Amino acid sequence: MTVFTEETRARAREIIARYPADRSRSALLPLLHLVQSEEGYVSPAGVEFCAEVLGLNKAQVGAVATFYTMYKRKPTGDYLVSVCTNTMCNVLGGQEVYDTLAEHLGVGHDETTEDGKITLEHAECLAACDYGPVMTVNYDFFDGVDPQTALGVVEELRAGGRPMPTRGARLCSLKEMSVQLAGFADEREGAVADGGPGEPTLRGLRLAEQHGISVSGFDPNTPIRSKAEADKAAEQAKAAQAAGAAANPPAADRKPAGDGAVAQQRTLKEAEAQK
Repeated sequence: MTVFTEETRARAREIIARYPADRSRSALLPLLHLVQSEEGYVSPAGVEFCAEVLGLNKAQVGAVATFYTMYKRKPTGDYLVSVCTNTMCNVLGGQEVYDTLAEHLGVGHDETTEDGKITLEHAECLAACDYGPVMTVNYDFFDGVDPQTALGVVEELRAGGRPMPTRGARLCSLKEMSVQLAGFADEREGAVADGGPGEPTLRGLRLAEQHGISVSGFDPNTPIRSKAEADKAAEQAKAAQAAGAAANPPAADRKPAGDGAVAQQRTLKEAEAQK
């Protein structure tokens, strides 16, 4: 049986703390991603772990883990390659992309190459019909693929490279992606800002700029910061606020006037009362 690391257990406690005590079972979805981040799939030990920390039985956890396709129930490759074969992508050549990869890799749906690098699957829909045919690697998008470009991506992965997705953040392994899906930031340097945007997204931004449309308070020049950078900025702001409060204490906390000043104020009040 797998013994989960103390880091995983600490993260599990952090996930559970995000939910009200009487709704702790709501933490099950991110917890399943968390155990998958350590083992590469949701093993029987992972199911038992989730049941233990949430006070559920294994049948309840297993029912959820088998319902959602993002939870893998057997060892999965470092890179999950999903090819959309639904109607729109299929019309545009998605099935041909899938068939070419299956033949080249020697695997079928939900099967993993012998080197443990690639797991191939056909996807019913990847919610990106206007980019079709679409393929994802660990849920990062490669748009408008054809058989040759898809082969190029998987061969680069097998050679140890990490090809840049069409849009989105820097490509990561399935375990690294599972950490993010569990609700934790990608702390790799520059990972968030590396990926490029999709052309339709840029088109929308250009139209918004052209017509002066923007979200209130939005600054397009503000960089996207990692969690570590955001935490550091928050600490600096907190320190600055504390320093400002120390320099300008509330009136109730200020030092009272000296005895001479108090006596003078009383004399003035008594003079006023005698008028």
